[in-house]
Order: sequence, then structure tokens, then C-alpha cells
Amino acid sequence: MLDIRRLRLLRELSIRGTVAAVAAALNYSASSVSQQLSLLEQEAGVELLRKSGRRLQFTPQGQVLVEHAAELLDSLERAEAALAATQPTVTGTVRLAVFQTAALALIPAVLRTLRSAHPGVRVEMVQHEPETALQETWARTFDLVVAEQYPGHAAPHHPGLDREPLTHDAIRLCLPAADAPAEFGQAASLEQAARLPWVMEPRGAASRHWAEQACRSAGFEPDVRFETADLQAHVRLVESGHAVALLPDLVWVSREARIRQVDLPGKPHRTVFTAMRESGAGHPAVAAVRAALAAEAAALSTGRPPGPDRPA
Repeated sequence: MLDIRRLRLLRELSIRGTVAAVAAALNYSASSVSQQLSLLEQEAGVELLRKSGRRLQFTPQGQVLVEHAAELLDSLERAEAALAATQPTVTGTVRLAVFQTAALALIPAVLRTLRSAHPGVRVEMVQHEPETALQETWARTFDLVVAEQYPGHAAPHHPGLDREPLTHDAIRLCLPAADAPAEFGQAASLEQAARLPWVMEPRGAASRHWAEQACRSAGFEPDVRFETADLQAHVRLVESGHAVALLPDLVWVSREARIRQVDLPGKPHRTVFTAMRESGAGHPAVAAVRAALAAEAAALSTGRPPGPDRPA
């Protein structure tokens, strides 16, 4: 009989590439991972891995077992979800990955709603960039992810992940308020911000690529003097009169926008969505968290308070 825990290690190796990466992801030692993979080979009675330089390569038999391991893990997750659905109350731990602006705008009210409606649900949240979070949800590190995609930049698709739209928020040009230095006061369009200092996310982020393309389409290369993945830092740099930025509306939830906002041509917007494994969709706790996220996102778009504890 093949051990399901060892099969999971084999699948993790196919995803992450090295024993060290598997060990880091699952909080094991590298020697423990190697030992368990060796035991799996003994159970299977065939060679599953062979060395190629410093790396391990899958044999044809190992690749077959990886594919069956994924199916077995899906079946086990469906069985756990079906069992949980037979219980009279919704309980369980939900591992949630979320990017920064969604964490600030949505999560506090979602947790209040869940505490009131489903006190037996425990949410463990980790802030992650969307591309990494989607990969890790597919790999079973998380149960649910809140991710984003910018216009013309589709987020990666992974087999077996079910996506649902959560909300759309407009992206606007944000400039310092009227009492800012004179160089900022004259700008009233993207083209007029050509000579101003910019703050953007680091290179490689979809938001950075989209923002640079927007500026180039307006006829200029942005002078990016400040780089940070923290959008709250973007806000402070704009508010303090040191930079301009292209920011989505979710950053202004629960705070006053002490800046000037200018609509962009075509009124571009960012799409925010949730994703989870299809095999876990029937778990009541995961479904409850997803529903609470959807209710809060809908409330923000309409101005309605979604839960009994949300402040007016």
C-alpha cells in the first residue's frame, strides 16, 4: 500500500523542483524528505527518481505516480469536504492568501462576519503576491486565495482551480492635493504628469507593467523615483507631495483620500477574484469564508453595511 503522505512529497517535488524547496515549503528537513521518498520507492518497487547532476529527475514510472498522487489528493479532499458537510455546524481551519489592499479593505469586516455567523471557523491569513498565492493554492499550501489582475494582464491559470469574480475597482491617477508644490498643481491629466516624479511597484509586478504601458501610451517614459510593493507607502508619498501614482480604489477603503484623483481614458479597472481548488469547493468552512468575502465586496460597491458589527 502506497503512503499518501509520501505521495504528496513526490507531487511537491514535481512542483517545486528540488528536495530543499519541498522541505522549506512543508517545514521538513531535507534529509527527512529524501528518506521518505526513498521509502516510497521501496513501496512502489520501481525507481521513481534518478540523479541528473545535482538535481533529481522523474523516471516515467515516477511521472505516472505523480499524476495519480494528484488525483488521490483531490479525492481525499472531496471526502473531507463531504464529511464536514454532514456536521450540524460549520467548523474548520481555512488557510487564506490575500494581497495587501484586499487584506486591508476586506478582511477585518469578513472576520467580524465569520465570528458572528460561524464562530467555529478559524481563518489563518497570509499576505502574498497574487501569482505566488495562486501557485501555492494549487499546490495545497492555501485553501483559498484573493487575487487580482490588471487590464490586459491575466493572472496565471492552474488546472483544478475554480475562480469567481469578487469586485472591480477603478484605477485612477492620484496627485497631491491643492496645497502641494506648484509642479504638481498644474497636472490634470496623465499626459500632464509626464515630468513629475512617480512611485510604482517593483519591476515584475503586473501593476508596474500596466502602469508603465499606460504612461508610454500617453507619450512619455515615467520618472520612477520610488519603488515599493507597499501601496500604503504609495499613498503617503502622494499625500506628502513627493510623487504621483496610478492607484486602484480599494486603497481608499476606511481612509480619506487627501489627494486629487483624475479619471483615466477608457476608465480602466482592476479585477479582484477568489480562487480555490475544485476538490475543496464543497467544504462548508471554505465556502463560508468565500461567501463572506463576496458579501463584503458587494457591500463596498453599493455602500451597504454587510454585517452586524461593521461600523457605520
